[in-house]
Amino acid sequence: MSKFFKTTLIVLVVFFMLFLYALFIVKPSEQKNITWGVNFSQMQTEALKLEWKKVYLAILEDLGTQHIKLHTQWDFVEGTTSGDYYFNDIDWQLEQAKKHNVDIIYVVGMKTGRWPECHVPSWAKKLSKKEQQDSILHYLKEVVIRYKNNGAIVAWQAENEPFFNFGICPWYDADFLKKEVALIKSIDNTRPVVISDSGEQSMWLKAAKLGDIVGFTTYRRAWFHINNKIGFYINFPIPPIVYWYKAKLVQSFFSKKVIGVELQAEPWINGSFHEVPLFEQEKTMNLLKFKNNIQYARATGLDTFYLWGAEWMYWLKESKQNPEIWDEAKKLFM
Repeated sequence: MSKFFKTTLIVLVVFFMLFLYALFIVKPSEQKNITWGVNFSQMQTEALKLEWKKVYLAILEDLGTQHIKLHTQWDFVEGTTSGDYYFNDIDWQLEQAKKHNVDIIYVVGMKTGRWPECHVPSWAKKLSKKEQQDSILHYLKEVVIRYKNNGAIVAWQAENEPFFNFGICPWYDADFLKKEVALIKSIDNTRPVVISDSGEQSMWLKAAKLGDIVGFTTYRRAWFHINNKIGFYINFPIPPIVYWYKAKLVQSFFSKKVIGVELQAEPWINGSFHEVPLFEQEKTMNLLKFKNNIQYARATGLDTFYLWGAEWMYWLKESKQNPEIWDEAKKLFM
């Protein structure tokens, strides 16, 4: 037996024993004092055929959150021509956040959440990988310089789950992510940089090595598709203590804060919300599932979670006259 194999085997055995110890002996206390926030995407509200400003203000004033993770899209800000930036809508969102004393995590890059995950302008799709990366750095520089003195922003997030191969993306490049983080810090060294990763399919160690804060996603029930027509619903069979355990590893080895940046609060379905009947949507999200997800978050023992799906909750309340999940979510921010 080679020395490398022996070492690897020992590491795996130790890890497995620690995992069992955490799973069956060490139990995190239920977290009572969670800082709750929501994710917001203008693109998503428009896809739901909603007035995005009305939704945004409802999130601030009716839902009552004090914390928003703001998803912005490269193909929206620099969508027409290279170097031609449109910031008016984002300016307004940040202005309203400041008026309402709301903290913003600003997500910037190519892969910034919401399908297709990577939002590449049409003019950039024909570029080489290097040319695309140079364009992203120019875009990122423009964003950080513009907003580095904005008091509403408390952190930057570089890309969204950049180590997780999910979505329609031209490439994944960990070395380029390092360049993005370095560029952000060279312009604004006053704010932390969040790096997010899959809660279910990662140990978060790459994110912890690079980011000042580690963000993880939490999805409990989803549509798993084999192709566009064939698929099935799955439950992620992960006990909440696993999130606590992975957070402890990150905190022990990297001394980094760990937060839940996406907690499922909307359906995960095969198609758009306009195309799929509500009874089908409820197979992956309804009031009971929402309450269970909130309790699941508390059981992790961690203290910060951002809901994923505020736009859908508002759409359900307004167009379907079903405000129960929205009203339940309001209780978190009281």
